[in-house]
Amino acid sequence: MRIVNYGGGPLKVGYARVSTKDQMLDLQVDALKKAGCSKIYTETVSGAKADRPALAKLMDALRAGDVLVISTQSHRVAAHLTSPVQP
Repeated sequence: MRIVNYGGGPLKVGYARVSTKDQMLDLQVDALKKAGCSKIYTETVSGAKADRPALAKLMDALRAGDVLVISTQSHRVAAHLTSPVQP
């Protein structure tokens, strides 16, 4: 998946995750929209699971200069990033 940024500057890409279907993503998505994210990836997956398809797609789509915004409720996702993000 490739994200095209027609706006010129860096693209803000957001990530939100909940652990169960009983939890709601709404507050996280709203916060990411308010932060200026033009593309938001979401998923419902347990924190104990290493397989996170939406996070993998997001990481593949990021380009040099893009800004990754992670919901504070999803902040522990950084522990699952396998390679550093270079500026």
